[in-house]
Amino acid sequence: MPSRRLRPCLAFVLAATLPWLLGGCGEKAAAGGPAGPGGAKGGKSGKGGGGAAPVLVGTVQRKNVPLIVDAIGSVEPLKQATLRSQVTGVVHRIAIKEGQDVKEGDLLFEIDPRSFRNALQTAEADLQRLRVQLETATAQVKRYRALTDGQMVSKEQFEKLADTARALEAEVQSGESKVANAKLQLEFSQIRAPFAGRTGNLNVDEGDLVRANDSGALVTLNQVSPIYVTFGIPQQYLAAVNRARSERSLPVAAVPPGAGEAPETGELAFVDNTVDSATGTIRLKATFANSSHRLWPGQFAGVTLTLANPEVLTVAASAIQTSQSGQHVFVVSAERIAELRPVTVERTTDGVAVIAKGLKEGETVVIDGQLRVVPGRAVEIKSPAGTKGPDNPKGKGKGGEAKEKKSSA
Repeated sequence: MPSRRLRPCLAFVLAATLPWLLGGCGEKAAAGGPAGPGGAKGGKSGKGGGGAAPVLVGTVQRKNVPLIVDAIGSVEPLKQATLRSQVTGVVHRIAIKEGQDVKEGDLLFEIDPRSFRNALQTAEADLQRLRVQLETATAQVKRYRALTDGQMVSKEQFEKLADTARALEAEVQSGESKVANAKLQLEFSQIRAPFAGRTGNLNVDEGDLVRANDSGALVTLNQVSPIYVTFGIPQQYLAAVNRARSERSLPVAAVPPGAGEAPETGELAFVDNTVDSATGTIRLKATFANSSHRLWPGQFAGVTLTLANPEVLTVAASAIQTSQSGQHVFVVSAERIAELRPVTVERTTDGVAVIAKGLKEGETVVIDGQLRVVPGRAVEIKSPAGTKGPDNPKGKGKGGEAKEKKSSA
């Protein structure tokens, strides 16, 4: 028990501190809002779940979305020829440069033709001699046939002359073949382009000795316009390719390596008759005009095969959400209430999802902000920065209101 002397002191202290304690409690109560259920309800806002979730929305539309198959292809020349000499001789002339575009029939190389010209002249002279002998023998056979009919000469003499004439006929045919072969050898001394294309690296120089059918190539010629692009697709697309190919020609786009390169357009020209069992793919070829020579033999290119271009129901791919129960979207009603709707997505192409089931044309769906959406609750539709919308009629981005006030000031 405190002494009587301390009682006045304690009373003074309590009188001084009591108003301060009551004032602090009053401030906390005022800051916390009114007590009771009404105060608790008023305290929830924003992330607490009581307010409308801000979202971006899009519209379900019907439009043409191509059904495509992407692959990596390799560029191949439509024709390729490894040119070798068919005769033995010295390279007398090189009529081209490395990497030159040539036309069909252009002279590429010339082997020293002098020995081939001499061989041709000899064969022609021998043939002329045989023809003269044949003419003489033929005339004798004709004269002796008349004498034989008059029994002026024996049949044995006539038959001997006839046999000589027939032998000369055979020798003349042999001589004609020798002349033709000599002309061919002379023609082979000039190596010409079998088709239009571009030459590669030259492997010989003027003065080099080349041999007939040597393994070394003089030059390689590639046809680069038009050109092939070969690529493989999974075997599950084979039926769709054959079905679409039977109805029309299938367009193919090839993008050569390089940033910002525009695609080259061509069409499907070949489907292999066997599926590669090791990879489960089938080989296809597409033909491209390649007039600008942007596709080059040996390079890789991105290939897009278009099978069809149907009109389908679409929505932005960002609207599709995936959960344990499957794929779904949030549909916004006219009253701006969110509804969780299961959907079936057929395919996704370039940020667009093709809807097979679950949505109707013209419906509004949430494309951004789904994490804050609660089914059955209201949403607040926002517009992207810099665009006009129901909640941004002037198209202001972030901080737009402050900028407007600043400018007006």
